[in-house]
Amino acid sequence: MALPVYMVGGGVRDWFLQRPTKDLDFVTVGPGSGIRLAQAVAAAYGVGMAHVHKNFGTAGVHLHLSAGRSLELEFVSARSESYSRDSRKPIVEEGTLEEDQNRRDFTINALAVSLNANTFGTLLDPFGGQKDLAEQLIRTPLDPEVTFSDDPLRMMRAARFATQLGFSIHPKAFDAMKKMAERIRIISMERVTDELQKIMVCPVPSVGLRVLYETGILAHVFPALTALAGVENMEGHKHKDNFFHTLQVLDNLAESLGGRPVEETRWLRWAALLHDIGKPKSKRYVQGIGWTFHGHEDRGGRMVPGIFKQLRLPVDERMRYVQKLVSLHHRPVALVDEVVTDSAVRRLLFDAGDDLEDLMALVRADITTKNPQRVARYLAHFDLVEEKMRIVEEKDRLRQFQPPVKGNEIMEVLGLKPGKEVGIIKKAIEEAILEGRIPNEHGAAFAYMLAVKNDLLKTVI
Repeated sequence: MALPVYMVGGGVRDWFLQRPTKDLDFVTVGPGSGIRLAQAVAAAYGVGMAHVHKNFGTAGVHLHLSAGRSLELEFVSARSESYSRDSRKPIVEEGTLEEDQNRRDFTINALAVSLNANTFGTLLDPFGGQKDLAEQLIRTPLDPEVTFSDDPLRMMRAARFATQLGFSIHPKAFDAMKKMAERIRIISMERVTDELQKIMVCPVPSVGLRVLYETGILAHVFPALTALAGVENMEGHKHKDNFFHTLQVLDNLAESLGGRPVEETRWLRWAALLHDIGKPKSKRYVQGIGWTFHGHEDRGGRMVPGIFKQLRLPVDERMRYVQKLVSLHHRPVALVDEVVTDSAVRRLLFDAGDDLEDLMALVRADITTKNPQRVARYLAHFDLVEEKMRIVEEKDRLRQFQPPVKGNEIMEVLGLKPGKEVGIIKKAIEEAILEGRIPNEHGAAFAYMLAVKNDLLKTVI
């Protein structure tokens, strides 16, 4: 017997918007029908078994297309879905097509197209989703409080779709997001961060972050970021609003990286979002001077691991990359001074390593003044900084620094065993190179080691 089947959701929406899509969702009517259809499609295309999720009555099929392209097909039996007041897991029950459309997050995602022989191609649009597409409006199928109560993550998704599509959120939905902001707490941080990640890679990521801030949702999911907001006035001295400055830096960076693949820029964007995260804890008012944020980059760097853990972001080399850029983002500013020493340049080259270009992209994006003359002046300063770094790098080769004298050689020549003595000597050679006392060459480093070894080893207890 033939199954009633409909294509629904993002694939239909994107067809109307003429956007490329990698995911197609299909709804069937009848218990277990989604899984049965997925298995039949997998067999027909010879792709092996469908990926079945029995608890939710869903199954997925991954199709490899030509030229490295792929398509994800998701099949689900029509269902109703809701959350209890304090649950993180939805209650899923069998339903009709109409109930399935009712449970959709937004009208533009509740569009369905019949794939049945007698009604093939018929659009089922019970909530005016096609009109909302034309008006570039994000609106919920039911009362927004009902829709958001059923699954509070939909409030995050509203912000995300506003960012991805450039749409506006319907005022009633926006007001409901404000009213229900705290309910986002029942959603797992993994799901919340998945939406944040999708916002971060958009061309203008500030759109979604601003929505989350203005509705109060951001304060519940990322309080360290909202702590940047606000301006204090002491004795006529005001500082800029560091939250909105941060959003502008993120947008500036995203625009400047437009030609690079998104996955290459994801963590650089996170570095932009977190570059001033240490300012609230380092803010001081100094009488006669004004507001200062001394050491905010170091404090911010120390905060990065905790933020990554809280947001369930990967605590690995990606986190360390973000931490490095946050910690270093103020250093190139100090190199603008004409009398800066080669030693300072060497140290930045050494510390930034292969991430120097990304660091300078962040530094340039950090220029948010609206005065075009100032922008031009700051950019010219950073051009000079990059020229200084190029000259020093050509001479000293520090971008991919490797100790000219390795630990094994130190142990063999000096008769040492593995331990802190070897580390002290390696550090002394590194410092001598960075200070410019010896060139970055094996011969000079070896001679320096022999000259200072006795004095250095005397300090080891």
